[in-house]
This record gives sequence, structure tokens and C-alpha cells, in this order.
Amino acid sequence: MDKLSGNYEENVRWLDETLGVGRSCDIVSRSYIIGGRRARIWVVDGFGLDATLERMGAFWLTLTPERVAGITKMQDFLDRFVSFTECSAEERCEEIVTSVLLGKSCFVMEGVQGAALIDAKEYPGRSVAEPADGKVLRGGHDGFVEAAVPNLALLRRRIRDPKLTMEAMKVGRRSKNDVVLCYLEDKVDRGLLEELRQKLKSIDVNSLSMGQESVAEAIRPRQWYNPFPKVRYTERPDTVAASVMEGKIAVVVDNSPSVMLLPTTFFDFAQETNDFYFPPLIGTYLRLLRITVFLVSLFVTPVWLMAVERGYLVPQQGEVVLGLLEQLLVVEFLIDVLKLASLNTPDALSSSFSMLGALILGDFAVQAGWLGPEVLVYMAFVSVSGFAQPSYELGYAFKLLRLGLLVATGFFDIWGFAIGVGIILLLLVTAKPLVGKGYLYPVVPFNGKALGRLILRQPISPENT
Repeated sequence: MDKLSGNYEENVRWLDETLGVGRSCDIVSRSYIIGGRRARIWVVDGFGLDATLERMGAFWLTLTPERVAGITKMQDFLDRFVSFTECSAEERCEEIVTSVLLGKSCFVMEGVQGAALIDAKEYPGRSVAEPADGKVLRGGHDGFVEAAVPNLALLRRRIRDPKLTMEAMKVGRRSKNDVVLCYLEDKVDRGLLEELRQKLKSIDVNSLSMGQESVAEAIRPRQWYNPFPKVRYTERPDTVAASVMEGKIAVVVDNSPSVMLLPTTFFDFAQETNDFYFPPLIGTYLRLLRITVFLVSLFVTPVWLMAVERGYLVPQQGEVVLGLLEQLLVVEFLIDVLKLASLNTPDALSSSFSMLGALILGDFAVQAGWLGPEVLVYMAFVSVSGFAQPSYELGYAFKLLRLGLLVATGFFDIWGFAIGVGIILLLLVTAKPLVGKGYLYPVVPFNGKALGRLILRQPISPENT
């Protein structure tokens, strides 16, 4: 049925069957006699705040028939006998079931039309500790968690402005995931906001099992061949707060500690939180150093390979089984294998694993004649440079492009290198953002002031705050 009926037995029977009372061990229900009327409550075990529900139930049991006489609508009951702040009356069956599965408590009463949805819940979760991929020397050491409400509180704590808007919606036909758009009402681009809102509403999937990544995949342009990331993720509340103050939109997805920042351009990845916790001169140096090193890491091995193939350089390799191109590709893949293996290594064995991996890739590989020492030096530089970029997505995009450039250079020499660079530029120019003016903004269309703020760490002033 679409709405609760006026028949108490029918409503209880439908809710018990739909929610799975007796079928699912975590769906808990309890019956009361309140003022001579039958009543029943449903809650998901592990979500409900037992102390709050117990206090309300104890009060309801003291009500006499005279006090509840004349009450025929649930809103009247809530106004008189429910002191908990977050509660509402609801008649739509789908909304009631979804709310219970989200953690709210559902209360119905004989002779009263509708149900009460009481938001007395608490999700299990970890503390707001500093995220592993966003550490800073100075500044806040808190981070987002897997629940949306604490994440919104961390933002509200930093932006005490009534213009800060938290717009909630549900996405997914079956999972009904909570997605919240966070923006400043007077600074956000209304066109971009409406475009993003419509894309989220048009998502037609059963479930967002991978949280923010599922949302990004559902709304991103169909460019599977383009490795450049279209979304900037962060687990730091201060980074999100600063971006929202600049007019960006933060997309918070329940069950995920990563927040999406939109619109995202290629040059947004040049910024890092540490830049803003140092004076402007030092922050500018760190930013320029990071950009330079990251760009050099894209070209250093292809250029070195081309120089060796053309006879400009002669590496000191000794007797090596593999060719130079094969050595570079093997080490590229081995580095990724070590990264994947380290993710599955218990903490107690991580140090031993790191030493073993270094020996195998280093001294043992050279002595066995599999790799040359110069190959290891260049690949070590490339590997360390990858960690200078806080975005894993951009790091792996550069890695795939470097592999393609290596293969093209190895087979076609300088022409392959030139064609590879051309393809990289073509992919960059044709990359489509999720929303926004363009992936290369503020270069295309050109905005010199905005480009300067992205490349140079500027001091705080009324113009850029």
C-alpha cells in the first residue's frame, strides 16, 4: 500500500512483514498499551539509542486514557507527548520503511492516523582521526568518517555561516544512499548546482556499493579511455571548508569518508593542504616543486630511453638479460605489485616486507643480471615522485601515460615520443569534467587571476577569501 490506513492491525501486519520482523534478527519491535490504546515501535538493533527510547517508552506508559482522548493525528501526539527534537509524522509507506532502515524508530498507535519517525539513532563508527593520506605538519588533525552526519558537523564547525546549505537527497533504487550537497548559498554557481542536482537525480542504479566512487562513475562522461581524474577527493574537513568558501560544491556520500569537490579541473590537483599551513613564500615553493617534480616524472624515463637508444648516453649495465625497455616496464609493474602487496600485509610484517622488497628490487636483481643499476635509480625517482602528488587518481593517470610513452618511444624512437606527447595533450584537451566550465579552466577559457591563485600560494586578503 502507498499510505498507512486507519486500521491499526493492518498497519502493524504490513510493517512487520515489510520490515522483516521475525525474518531478520536485527529488526526489533515492541508493543505498548498507552492510555488504553495499543501501540507499537520498530527499530534496527544497533542503530537505536536505547536510553532515549527507554525514557520515552517509560513516559508513554504513564499516560491515562483521559490524556490521549481526542488525539486522532500523529502530529498532535508528537506535539504533546514527544520531547525528542528530531521527529516527524509520516503516512507514506515507502518513506517510513526507508527511514527505519536508515536508523530511525517508527511508532504507530491505535486510533491515530500516520506514524511517528523518531531520529533517535547512532551509527557505529570510528573516531575522527587524521586520514592516512592527508597528513599535515600543522593544522587540524581530524578527518571525515563513514557517517554523513558527523562529517556535516565537522564542516558546520568550521563555517558558521547561515548561508552554508546542506541539501540532502537519496540515490539508488534499492540502497537509498544519502547524498548531501554542501555549498554557500550566496557564492555557489547556480547553474553548476542545478546541473549537478539533475545528474544526481537521474542516477538509475540499484545500489551505490562503493560510495563516492559509484556516484562519480554514474554521472561522469563516458570517456573510459581518458585516464585523467574528473573528481578531486579529500578526507580533510579543512580542505573541504576552504573549497566551499571559494564557491565549490562538496558532495558528501554516506558510508564513505571521502568527499567529492566539484567542479574539478586539472589545475586543482596542484594544490595541497600543507601549502596553506606555511607562509606564502614557502607554500609557493612547495607547490612549484611538487608540480615540477611530478611533470619530470612523466618524461624522465622515456627521455632517458630515447637518449640511450640514439647513443647520446651509454648506461653502465654490465651483462643484463633484459633490454632497456623491458627493464623499465618490469620495474614499473613490480612497483605496483609491491604497492598492492603492502596493502594486504599485516602491520606486524610490514617492515620485514619493505626490506625484502627493497633487496629483491635492488641488490639481488642487479647481481642476478636482471636489471641495471641506472634503471633502478631512475625508477626510484619516479616512484618517490608519485608520492609527492596527494591524488592517487592523478598519480595512476600519469603512470599509465608514462607506460604508453615508454612503449611508443621504445618502438618508434623520437617519432614515437612526439606522437605520445601529442596524444597526452589531446587527452588533456578533450577531457570532460563532471560539471563546470572546462577541464583546463582557468587556461581554457583563460582567467589569469584564477590561474595565478592555483599556481602561486597567495597571502590572505579580502579579495581571495
